Amino acid sequence: MTGSAGRPAPDAAPVSGEGPSATPAVKKGPFLTPVAPGYGGGSLADVLPSALAVLGVPGAVDPLGLAADLPGVRRIAVLLVDGLGWYQIPTAAPYAPTLTGLTAAAGRPLTSGFPSTTPTSLVTLGTGTAPGAHGVLGFNLRVPGTERVLNHIEWVDGDPDPLRWQPVPTQLERARAAGVAVTVVSRPEFGGTGLTLAANRGGDYRGAAGVDALAATTLAALTAGSGPTLVSAYHPDVDRHGHLSGVDSLPWRVAVTEVDGLLARLVDGLPPDAALLVTADHGQLDVPGEHRFDLDTDPRLTDGVRVVAGEPRVRYLHVAPGAAADVAAAWSAVLGAAARVLTREETVDTGWFGPVPAEHLDRIGDVVVICNDTYAVLATRSEPPMVSRLVAFHGADTAAEMTIPLLVVRG
Repeated sequence: MTGSAGRPAPDAAPVSGEGPSATPAVKKGPFLTPVAPGYGGGSLADVLPSALAVLGVPGAVDPLGLAADLPGVRRIAVLLVDGLGWYQIPTAAPYAPTLTGLTAAAGRPLTSGFPSTTPTSLVTLGTGTAPGAHGVLGFNLRVPGTERVLNHIEWVDGDPDPLRWQPVPTQLERARAAGVAVTVVSRPEFGGTGLTLAANRGGDYRGAAGVDALAATTLAALTAGSGPTLVSAYHPDVDRHGHLSGVDSLPWRVAVTEVDGLLARLVDGLPPDAALLVTADHGQLDVPGEHRFDLDTDPRLTDGVRVVAGEPRVRYLHVAPGAAADVAAAWSAVLGAAARVLTREETVDTGWFGPVPAEHLDRIGDVVVICNDTYAVLATRSEPPMVSRLVAFHGADTAAEMTIPLLVVRG
């Protein structure tokens, strides 16, 4: 992807010397157009409810209409490939013939929830609800009543309690209560973490390190019994290498090639009464060095701000009492066309989160900053240094970030 996506506003303070200085901007196109979440019939939240309907779970709805295409299916494996957005599949095509063929024959686009980030999406998939309901409303969230910021990926100590922080029963719990055998297959180190409990409680956890173990463990769980079966599997490496090296970099291509082999093994191993659903949590965009702002080096962006949460593409600003209007005005002036700056109320009113109960509102910033095009807002002093060194990002509402695949394959 090459070309120009524009320049920062004249008074902006993009990061100097940070990030991939030789990384080109992304060409303007439909993939940079904002996309609203398709809750209720075209989103990641609809995948597991539809799978449960296929498996005959009482009361399960089928917003994606899968039951008509999968009569007689009693076993379903759902594979989430982290970072493999719909708009990344054409880029992956030279290295992923199985993925390309499945997309052409059995693929359609869905949307992630908002923000388009891994913790939010994993819990959206697991609960079958929009983010407002489950409360995991971003990568980093301020714990209300404190100045502590919870990183959901590093949530390993059970504080806050995952069952209180994310109170919605999961679709896996619902399936198990109906007699479905439920298994979660993911990296061994993710077992028992706060995010896993928030997203996937209700399933028997099986650790699988690498694509070979993931394929073997998924198929073993899928074929273990004779009754209705649900397996939820997760693969992280496409996202990881996109972040570290960029979309279409050599490491990203290697990761995509490995995913293609994983898909081929899973498809070949499907029993006749089984189906494989392949989806993702979000896409990615490369962010060039000249499109990076640093809030920690610009006093105009820190004045009145007490806590910064979110992530580089979607920032949540928790401000001093009475400072929301001034903070919003300052950020709007500095970022210009690079971002939309909204109040919490305005953001909730867009419907991006779905309905947000009162107990989750304070997890959203008083001011919310959503980056446009290929811009990002870093925090080089207050966040881990590696964040500034990442090449690709996600979280905002462009089509490239929000649009994800659903591939439906029957055994």
